[in-house]
Amino acid sequence: MGRTVGPVVPTIVSFVPRPAQPALPAAPFTDLDDYLQIPRVAGLAVSPDGSRVVTTISELDESGTEYRTAIWELDPAGGSAARRLTHGPKGESAPTFTSAGDLLFLSARPKPGDHDDQSPAALWRLPASGGEAVAAFEAPGGVDAVMAARGADVVVVKTALSPSARTLDDDRRLRALRKDGKVSAVLHAGYPVRYWDHDIGPAQPHLLAVDDGRDVTPDPGQALREAGVDLSRDGRFAVTTWQAPAPGAATRSRLVRIDLATAERTVIVDDPGADLFGPAVAPDGTRVAYLRETFITPTEAPRITLWLATFDGTTTQVAAGWDRWPTSVAWSDDGSALVVTADDNGRGPVFVIDPTDSGVERRTDDDFTYTDVHPVAGGDVFAMRSSYARPPHPVRVTAEGGVTELPCVDAPNLPGELSELTATAADGTPVRSWLILPDTTDPAPLLLWIHGGPLASWNAWHWRWCPWLLAAQGYAVLLPDPALSTGYGQDFVQRGWGAWGAAPYTDLIAATDAACAHPRVDGNRTAAMGGSFGGYMANWIAGRTDRFDAIVTHASLWALDQFGHTTDGSYWWAREMTTEMTDANSPHRHVERISTPMLVIHGDKDYRVPIGEGLRLWYELLSSSALPAADDGTSPHRFLYFPDEGHWVAKPQHAKIWYQVVTSFLGTHVLDRPEELPETLG
Repeated sequence: MGRTVGPVVPTIVSFVPRPAQPALPAAPFTDLDDYLQIPRVAGLAVSPDGSRVVTTISELDESGTEYRTAIWELDPAGGSAARRLTHGPKGESAPTFTSAGDLLFLSARPKPGDHDDQSPAALWRLPASGGEAVAAFEAPGGVDAVMAARGADVVVVKTALSPSARTLDDDRRLRALRKDGKVSAVLHAGYPVRYWDHDIGPAQPHLLAVDDGRDVTPDPGQALREAGVDLSRDGRFAVTTWQAPAPGAATRSRLVRIDLATAERTVIVDDPGADLFGPAVAPDGTRVAYLRETFITPTEAPRITLWLATFDGTTTQVAAGWDRWPTSVAWSDDGSALVVTADDNGRGPVFVIDPTDSGVERRTDDDFTYTDVHPVAGGDVFAMRSSYARPPHPVRVTAEGGVTELPCVDAPNLPGELSELTATAADGTPVRSWLILPDTTDPAPLLLWIHGGPLASWNAWHWRWCPWLLAAQGYAVLLPDPALSTGYGQDFVQRGWGAWGAAPYTDLIAATDAACAHPRVDGNRTAAMGGSFGGYMANWIAGRTDRFDAIVTHASLWALDQFGHTTDGSYWWAREMTTEMTDANSPHRHVERISTPMLVIHGDKDYRVPIGEGLRLWYELLSSSALPAADDGTSPHRFLYFPDEGHWVAKPQHAKIWYQVVTSFLGTHVLDRPEELPETLG
């Protein structure tokens, strides 16, 4: 690709500083407006020498309809308060340090004379020496991600280009042609065609060198979609995941080495039986660590393991006897160890693994789940951590396992207490849960909240799924990890594989029975709720038992034979969902047994669980359930529909409505309160 836009002539933009310390609202969980005002911390970037650490903090804007994110600098020693660095009117994201200590970030900041409010995100640079941020790189389709080498002045960005574009100017022309002609059509020759909440194509993700705008991944197709990329420390090459076609209209992810000087691509690992992801190049550049997820079959659940590869294609499994699924991998600063995170019994600790003898050492010993792990010299690690007792916050973990919080945003006061509960399934398997008990003296009604996935765990704070908002309403909230949950070993996942309505269901009922036996829980007033796979389980529960007073099902799977062929990644689900599996486990086959009032929630832009699931569920509830609509059309069921939301309800104003409708529905059927709906619903 010829040089057209990068590097950009530096543009300096000044902004008026704002107050430095994010403040917590007065009633963060009893008032939804206050809850939405809680500053949200996410992500971490650490300079190569470990002397600087930054994070992002999102705060609700003046309109109350959008979060704006700014970059804040933290004290690596944990002694001083955080200091705000950026004040762009549209916010900043994706902070990354260069080898020289400059701070790179993405922002759609307007430039002088720029009146286009829809300008895409560009790359900006805040010099280590101080001063104002300057624009560093632009692309017509915006910059989606930035990667910088730790030991060389090499920066690579990810951007999307039109399929026939050979220069950035050419891409700009083609985009204008589609925009001016109001053309949105996309011609596909392969699968998939959409992902989560957005359509794929026609633009294709590329990697470009920032110094001269060179395309180092010419003609990639959709191979770099959702790619994980890591640069060698010396900046000579990148290792990236690379999507390749697979039989059955499927894709599989390989590992590819890209020489950044010549754009030469070399396949490092090509495993026809697995997806490969999370590449991490060793500090000396001689090998790469990565994660391997086996393809599922109707009878075999996936298995995620840790591997090493050299650049001649030799691969070696690390810690083969470790019965946990790694969720991320990084190298220690000296390259002597692998720093890994993994779900583990309702937590997500940091582990250190010796790549020579596969010895596994648990570095953290608390109730938190760690993410965004950044090893530094001396064996320390910077990371984010969270739990159901604390929203995400940055910490420093020493080589000995000591943890120091880096002052950022104060922890909110919680309207209750968090405890642990273990039930015993019918086959003798322990089933553990988090149980949140509200600040009440009388026994509280129970809300069973089922996680999505299904390969997941209730082990980290969720802003979108916040049990404390229900605890503030007086509910005891049960967060169980049934069969198929991660963090309990391969056999625990396998117990529910291909039989979603069996062990996962009976585990949930066992956990509910144990919670109802708690002296501070009123087992005569109960409800169940879940989203995605949790919504599937809520639907399954509705057709199997009438013990719950109300059921809330969000973005839920209803007819598995229909879902499997319409979701955005049908080939993945088709590997498990045989005709026999869908016949035995589809909730829609038991609609006539549903006698519990249900609140159905779905977004039209949900491509993971398409809107057809919610529409069919709603119609069949009203027409065929044991609690159908009356002749005058009235029904105890409700359908909350979001025309412009996806799998999650992301907009703050819609999240507020979501909780208002959910609490109203539960209040009506569990607490015998009159229905009270927000005025915003008209």
